[in-house]
Amino acid sequence: MRTRLQEAKLCVGRFPSLDPAMESSAPEEEKPALSAAMRAKIERNRQRALMLRQARLATRPYPPTGEGSSKVKAPPKIIDTGGGFFLEEEEEEENKAEKVVHLPGPVLEFDYIICEECGKEFMDSYLMNHFDLATCDNCRDVEEKHKLITRSEAKQEYLLKDCDLDKREPVLKFILKKNPHNPRWGDMKLYLKLQVIKRSLEIWGSEEALEEAKESRQDNREKMKQKKFDKKVKELRRAVRSSVWKKDTSVHQHDYGDEEMIDEDLYKKTCRTCGHELTYEKM
Repeated sequence: MRTRLQEAKLCVGRFPSLDPAMESSAPEEEKPALSAAMRAKIERNRQRALMLRQARLATRPYPPTGEGSSKVKAPPKIIDTGGGFFLEEEEEEENKAEKVVHLPGPVLEFDYIICEECGKEFMDSYLMNHFDLATCDNCRDVEEKHKLITRSEAKQEYLLKDCDLDKREPVLKFILKKNPHNPRWGDMKLYLKLQVIKRSLEIWGSEEALEEAKESRQDNREKMKQKKFDKKVKELRRAVRSSVWKKDTSVHQHDYGDEEMIDEDLYKKTCRTCGHELTYEKM
């Protein structure tokens, strides 16, 4: 019987086009040239791949640590203290920080602030940082215009309430400072006097209305003081009168006069001091 290998050889002999040697000797066909659109698409894909690679490196700048790169930590040294227990001395690990190269950021243009007093430009100041007031440090008047006052003074002198300072928009800014009389007391809240005056005028409308309200409150305060004083004088007079008058706490003994006959076998006596009548019978 013919084997499959012999049959294959016969087929190759019959059909020479199936011979691999002849097929390899055939001239190779030339590949068609890429069009301009295809080349542009390939370039776009290449640029996109480069951008993705740069983004991945930016998010993970450090090389991944494999299992083989892990260091074996040596066991800690044991120190005998001589007191019945041991101490483990931990060795300091050397942290080798890898350098990450950061690209320089773009140059930014600063927004300078114009001073309300002198009109000059500045970048930073004490009043701007703490009270949002566009005034440079050179024009700051600590004694008069930009003086700081306490919360109690703001409420008493300018008739402001807690809601006017804490809740009315915009909320007045303040700084905290230790109490100079006793540091263990609560921190003082210091407000900018200029902003407190402005808030007071917003509430009362004008300085005249503010002065009238202050005078009215002062009159009411004086009346309340006078009432308290009169009440104390009245209590003092009552105490003096009660101390002069003494109550007689001794036992009263009746001093009866002559007896009078009312009816048969019925008589009575009357006390000369209190007028008490004693009625009795005689058998």
